[in-house]
Amino acid sequence: MSLLCSDDRRVGLVIEPMNDLQSDASTRDGFVRVRGASENNLRGVDVDCPRDAVVAFTGVSGSGKSSLAFGTIFAEAQRRYLESVAPYARRLIQQGNTPHVASITGLPPAVALQQRRGTPSVRSTVGTLTTLSNSLRMLYSRAGTYPADAPDRLESDAFSPNTAAGACPRCHGLGVARDVTEQTLVPDPSLTIREGAIAAWPGAWQGKNLRDVVSELGHDIDVPWRELPKAAREWLLFTEEQPVVQVTPQRDRVAKPYKGRFWSAKSYVMHTLHDSQSQQMRDRVLPFMESGPCGLCGGSGLRPEALAVTFGGLSIAETNALPLEDLAAHLGPAATLEHPTAAYRSSTSGEGTEVSVTISKDLVQRLGVLVDLGLGYLSLSRATPTLSPGEMQRLRIATQLRSGLFGVVYVLDEPSAGLHPADVEPLLAVLEALKDAGNTVFVVEHNMDVVRRSDWIVDVGPAAGEGGGTIVYSGPADGLAGVSGSVTAPFLARTASDGAAAREPREPSGWLRLEGIHRHNLRGLDADIPVGVLTAVTGVSGSGKSTLVGKVLAEAVGGRVRDETPSDGAVGDGGTGDDDAAPTVVGRLHGLEDIDRLVSVDQKPIGRTPRSNLATYTGLFDAVRKAFAATPEARAKGFGAGRFSFNVQGGRCETCQGEGFVAVELLFLPGSYGPCPVCHGARYNEETLTVALRGRTIADVLAMTVDDAAPFFADLPGVARSLATLREVGLGYLRLGQPATELSGGEAQRIKLATELQRARRGHTLYLLDEPTTGLHPADVVLLLEQLRKLVDAGNTVVVVEHTMAVVAAADWVIDLGPGGGSAGGSIVATGTPRDVAALDAGTSVTAHYLAAYLGARPGVPPAS
Repeated sequence: MSLLCSDDRRVGLVIEPMNDLQSDASTRDGFVRVRGASENNLRGVDVDCPRDAVVAFTGVSGSGKSSLAFGTIFAEAQRRYLESVAPYARRLIQQGNTPHVASITGLPPAVALQQRRGTPSVRSTVGTLTTLSNSLRMLYSRAGTYPADAPDRLESDAFSPNTAAGACPRCHGLGVARDVTEQTLVPDPSLTIREGAIAAWPGAWQGKNLRDVVSELGHDIDVPWRELPKAAREWLLFTEEQPVVQVTPQRDRVAKPYKGRFWSAKSYVMHTLHDSQSQQMRDRVLPFMESGPCGLCGGSGLRPEALAVTFGGLSIAETNALPLEDLAAHLGPAATLEHPTAAYRSSTSGEGTEVSVTISKDLVQRLGVLVDLGLGYLSLSRATPTLSPGEMQRLRIATQLRSGLFGVVYVLDEPSAGLHPADVEPLLAVLEALKDAGNTVFVVEHNMDVVRRSDWIVDVGPAAGEGGGTIVYSGPADGLAGVSGSVTAPFLARTASDGAAAREPREPSGWLRLEGIHRHNLRGLDADIPVGVLTAVTGVSGSGKSTLVGKVLAEAVGGRVRDETPSDGAVGDGGTGDDDAAPTVVGRLHGLEDIDRLVSVDQKPIGRTPRSNLATYTGLFDAVRKAFAATPEARAKGFGAGRFSFNVQGGRCETCQGEGFVAVELLFLPGSYGPCPVCHGARYNEETLTVALRGRTIADVLAMTVDDAAPFFADLPGVARSLATLREVGLGYLRLGQPATELSGGEAQRIKLATELQRARRGHTLYLLDEPTTGLHPADVVLLLEQLRKLVDAGNTVVVVEHTMAVVAAADWVIDLGPGGGSAGGSIVATGTPRDVAALDAGTSVTAHYLAAYLGARPGVPPAS
């Protein structure tokens, strides 16, 4: 029964009927028992997982481990919790779907920490993500030292750049001002206005019109720009005035006077950026803009009155910029102050009060958790788009650790992703701390170091997709070694070979040298990148690896050769998804003679809606649709290739608009969705489905796996090449129409790599990859390495940012950054072959110890000296 109030709204606890209660023995014997799990590719799975333990869910990518841990166990825990919430409140909560499972008993409340693969907003920072900024703003509001002439105390919102009360009026809280200058608008002052000195103005008739208007206004358009009076130059470039004059053009056969309106160069650029519907026009004027720290707020994004308030002698902008370790030390005296005074409602209350001590003590305790996790080099003002997945994951874990919950199941999605082996050690300590606090930790993991340290292993597989979805093993960690059908077992026991044991490192065919690098924590760095080999750039989190490869190298080379990096679509709200205010400075660049093309493969998702899928992203679907349009049936009906697209009207089912399913929102209950009742999930209308290619409709093709489609399309070279590449990277189990939203991080990355591999040109291309093993099982890493070797064998240069020692050991050259993170990093501490780096002492290279351990454990390789 339910507790009801007079207006029939549920309140508080929902008491379920006795036959639905967890009366099973699992409520007493300490196990979460799952029966009949059939989510995604799970095939009626039954599994028991102990509570009050660290349980690792592992298996090859796509085996079904996330479907079990997140799609089934966490989803059911969330559904049960939401049943206890009042229906009215449930309408305000985003609810998941009811999992396909017969029963789960012994299930406590659950908290999920998943990898967020979308693009975060540049307004999101370490402070906002951890909520530490809320407390710091309150500290400055209630206990800060105000100027003597301050009229009153500011509210905490006044110290946030993300509120109307606090945002700088010039940059609107972004800290970055974008404006035009005379240098950007007039790149060549030796030209006259008639010759096009004001480059920002439009071309063709519009440009001629503006020059005629300027002439009618009395300005000389036939003298060099630099010889015009300064006042005239500034007016022509920056005025907001728009005078209208009569123009009599002399270039036309018949001079027809007309009224011409003047636009300054700045007005035209700003109008085009804000109001033009043409992306081409916006792209044309964008280079005339110059970005940099806002001059009014100094890049803080705050109003002057907020910046005038100090605590411990620092403004809130200066405090936000401190490394977290230094911030904790800065707040230490206030947190440990004895005999504080009473606080009162006034701007003169100031420091040394009870409020100051209370807030400071809480901040110091929360900062201590982050420092213990190895994140002391970050600052509260660090934008989240610049963080690695590993850093983001640890920040969220720290927030949960501080919450002090008891009796909860924490479900973590690859918490070691993006972490150097040295950073995994404090992570393991956190998992143990969560367990020791009386909680259960379910970890979806590929890192064998984490799996070995777990109390219990659930190995899902044995293969991926339709070849997975079963429990290969569930038991104590040391029992997996004896399971012959497990793909994970050889890697856990360190008996698996990656095929690189006997291979000698390749010799570079040249060197790419960058001198005088300045960006973030890279200060005056010189870097030598070997050409024609596989290079692994490694180092602890925050050491500068991604900055060196993904920013500096990509921008320096991309500006001089053909950059064919694929676009990944829209970015987050409020910015570009990157810290545009941080300029890259490279003094000199040598060695580009053997590089004529650049391709970067990063970790951005391949699509954000179900309409994006494997077939559309790789481009093979275009050839498939053309093949259907070329059939006799399609020609007789007048169907072109567009008829076989599920994204446009004509061939798609209009009931579901090509989605293949329909959803119905049920307000306070989880939404109901299922196959479209008209097309039954086919996505197309009946007339389109009358066209067949060798007995298969277009819907049948989308339902095929890559492995099934390969022989079917063997006679179409373009499609066959795409399918062969997908199979080579281990994605043969995916369906061609598999929505992008259903793909794991490892699957999405390999699709991007396969898309490039299928059109790879032979030689002279620089490939930059950012942690390509993220989300990959060790068996999938072996497949990835084989593809990277093929790229190098074809005469290309491959540079990977990596933490996985299997990839570092298989590289031809290693560049190790460090020695620490943040301000303690930014230096190249070691270079050489993997064996050379492994022979170094831990004081020189943090990576050396872990690389030596891997090389020593690998079959056929003697231990490093």
